[in-house]
Amino acid sequence: MAIGLGALAFLGKGLVLGFSIAAPVGPIGLLCIRRSVTSGRMAGLATGLGAATADACYGAVAGFGLTRVTAFMVGERTWLSLLGGLFLCGLGLRIMRTRPDSLRPSADEAQIRSAYFSAFVITLTNPMTILSFAGAFAGLGLAVARDYAAAALLVGGVFIGSGLWWLALSAFAARLRERFDPNWLRRVNWISGALLVVIGLAVLSSLRNWPPS
Repeated sequence: MAIGLGALAFLGKGLVLGFSIAAPVGPIGLLCIRRSVTSGRMAGLATGLGAATADACYGAVAGFGLTRVTAFMVGERTWLSLLGGLFLCGLGLRIMRTRPDSLRPSADEAQIRSAYFSAFVITLTNPMTILSFAGAFAGLGLAVARDYAAAALLVGGVFIGSGLWWLALSAFAARLRERFDPNWLRRVNWISGALLVVIGLAVLSSLRNWPPS
């Protein structure tokens, strides 16, 4: 019974951590809302799950104590941030140029795959997420580098918690779908695209101060 309760505790802590990391609105949140409105709930959910997968990958790196991987990713922060910033700017500009005349039908398989992998790439190009997970695990007393079963439960909890947030957000945004006419859809595209460009430019601007003096 003690082992079972301990496992549930690790899973629950990972779930809370994954939910709390996913909840703040950032580029993935904007994409999730925009895609849920324009292409349906599954496109928005796929976007969120792409981010949740990347979070779980970084959580695994921190949870399993893969210090060499952490050092490599942080060491390559400049190039990864450059890639992520340019990707966000390009994606934002493409969204801003989109002029929908009506709601699209529900996303097909190819669109869902594209939504998933684009969100995965955006999230994965933020290597500082590793340090966030490492700090969170240590702060919660979850430094379990030698306890692989506990680490696996933590990572599983992170994915589930993050996935629950994206499920709720995409469902909420999709409920607004029928209330948007083409004029509102164009506004959604322009606002979300412009915000993505701003975030991308902020990422690129931060590179001027790297490495810190």
